[in-house]
Formats: sequence, C-alpha cells, structure tokens
Amino acid sequence: MIDITNDFGTLYLPKCALLFYENEEKSSETYVEYFDMDEDGNPINAHPLTVREAQRLSKSLNIQNKKDKDFLKSKGIISINILHIDSSENGKVVWFTKSQERELFFLKNLNIPNGKANIPPLLWVANKQNLKIFAVENDERPDENTPIFHAPFFNVYENGNVCMGTVDVKIKNSASLEEFTESWENYFFNSYFSHLMNSHNPIKGNCVNLWKNLIGTKETFPIHQLIENNKTLKELLQ
Repeated sequence: MIDITNDFGTLYLPKCALLFYENEEKSSETYVEYFDMDEDGNPINAHPLTVREAQRLSKSLNIQNKKDKDFLKSKGIISINILHIDSSENGKVVWFTKSQERELFFLKNLNIPNGKANIPPLLWVANKQNLKIFAVENDERPDENTPIFHAPFFNVYENGNVCMGTVDVKIKNSASLEEFTESWENYFFNSYFSHLMNSHNPIKGNCVNLWKNLIGTKETFPIHQLIENNKTLKELLQ
C-alpha cells in the first residue's frame, strides 16, 4: 500500500483490477484475470493477466519495496553524531548534538520570552512515533560509560519521554537517516514549551528562571545545574 495522505484533495481514478481464481483441490492452481476500467469505474475487457502487465505490476511493487529499504539509510558517510541505528519497521536511532545556540519558544503562561539561548549537549533516542531526550556534560562523543543527565526542558517526563502536545509527527517510511534525525530535532525545537511534566523539575534550581536568564544573553548553559539520572547509554541502545 502507498501512503497517499499528503495527496488528499487529488482525485484518483480506477484504471484496472485483478481477480484471482483458485481451484479447491489440494494442489491448488491460481488464475489471474485482468480487467480494464471504463470511465464510470466498471470492469471491462476481461482477459488473462499478460506477461507485460505482470512485469508492470512487479516494477511498481519493487519501487515501493525500495522506499522501505531506504528507511534510515544514510545519504553518504554516517555522521560521527550517530551512536546507534535500528532500521526495522518502526526504526530507532540514538544520536547526540553538541552544545549550541537554538531558537526556543514558550507559551505565554511561563512568562519567558521566545528567543535564542545556548543549550547543553543532548542525547536523542527516537523511533517513528516517539522521542526521548537527555543531556550530557560535554561535546565529546558519548560512550557506554558517559554520565547521562535529565534534559533541562519543559514538556519532558522524568524518564526522558517528550510530550509533543499537538505537534503532528509524520516520519516518512522512506526517510533517510539524515531526514529522520533532522525532522525530530525540528519537531522538538519548533514546538512550544509549556509546563513541567508531573512536577518533574529537571534541573537544580528554578527551570523558569534558568531560561529567563539564558534567552538572548549569549551566556553558556550552566552545566552544573544538570541533574544526573540513573540511566546509562548502554541501556538506551537496547
């Protein structure tokens, strides 16, 4: 099946139909009949499926299979930021990003202005539907023994799960590795931070005051305010 969600509004007309016949004997044989469709969508011109028609069908199916095989395939040399890849149907990627300046958005009830601020190095864990995010102390590539900290953001549960709210997450079945990670980072940073999850305060101190002091100041993120959690990178790779 081809996902045509993005094409709603485009009219698709039936062009042909296949009917499979099978006898009831133990050594069953299959016969395939091909129908053209008239302008009213009625089957006409019934005839056995020809070799040419079968080849055309096979080519169409192979194109879709290729899209599935392209899922999480890198466009070139795999970035050093990638720590783990599982290209199964739902997929899973673990990657990290260095400390950087990002544009952040906050709901008005937090009384934090939108704007740019320096954030710590982050550790990302995502599949097609869900995202977990954590922080690390420095920009070195993490290994299994690297201490992991709670991500210092609103909308993140204590276990690292991110509440995406009303964000409509759509990861393509054919998304490359680069598209996958970039999409999740954009989903996260382009959504609005709104509140702490289940009263979980991810930092030492007041999370609202932290971001008020960082927005628009160019100040380095205060790593000493991060809180270490009980997870290891090895656990996240499983």
